[in-house]
Amino acid sequence: MTARPLIGLTLDAEEPGGYSKLPWYALRQNYFGAVAAAGGLPIALPHHAALADDYLDRLDGLLVTGGAFDVDPALYGGGPRHDTVVLKEGRTAFEIAVLRGALRRNIPVLGICGGEQLLAVALGGTLIQHIPDSVPGALAHEQPNPRTEPGHEVALTPGTLLSRIVGAPAMAVNSAHHQAVDRPGEGAIVNARAPDGVVEGLEHPGYRFCLGVQWHPEYTVDTRDQAILDAFVEASRHTGRERAAA
Repeated sequence: MTARPLIGLTLDAEEPGGYSKLPWYALRQNYFGAVAAAGGLPIALPHHAALADDYLDRLDGLLVTGGAFDVDPALYGGGPRHDTVVLKEGRTAFEIAVLRGALRRNIPVLGICGGEQLLAVALGGTLIQHIPDSVPGALAHEQPNPRTEPGHEVALTPGTLLSRIVGAPAMAVNSAHHQAVDRPGEGAIVNARAPDGVVEGLEHPGYRFCLGVQWHPEYTVDTRDQAILDAFVEASRHTGRERAAA
């Protein structure tokens, strides 16, 4: 039996209250379930930026998750912080460290929602701080209906990695964001857009597997969502084989 590749998933961080009187980590179960269903062995990554290389010594793939917070515009020269921007500085410090480390090592990376936005920043790109202020006639990217249902469709860019994985020109996606990628970074390309033109995905062909999607494929709102996780885990499997053979 082929060993499952070890996939690190970044956690969200919460202040005291609710689950615990002390600060605590959290992540929806369907992130882990989708990775396991794809054949990976998911593990959680606490926010210790100084340990990023130690984690990466063991990981075959990195999944940067989403959350109800934003990337600090200071990280991409975005100017003054919009009133709607909410930061989780400890989480971002860890995620940018482990993400940049994974890219240096050419370890497969999948960014989901806020993870896709952070991937763009790690690649030298920029973000739109608040879609309603920047995109005339924008869709409701903070969809009012449940996240288990589609919010809109995205058109996939022909010839991209994402297009090859999905095998279709469009997908139905859920939508839970008020920010979006503006420029994807040097060498990176946009692989999906919403009908209003908002960037919904990016990738960088210069890496083994470097892919970000603005929606949440772990919900499998579209039947082809799981293919994204499958392709990521399969790329990570090759990393594990190379490490074992070294």
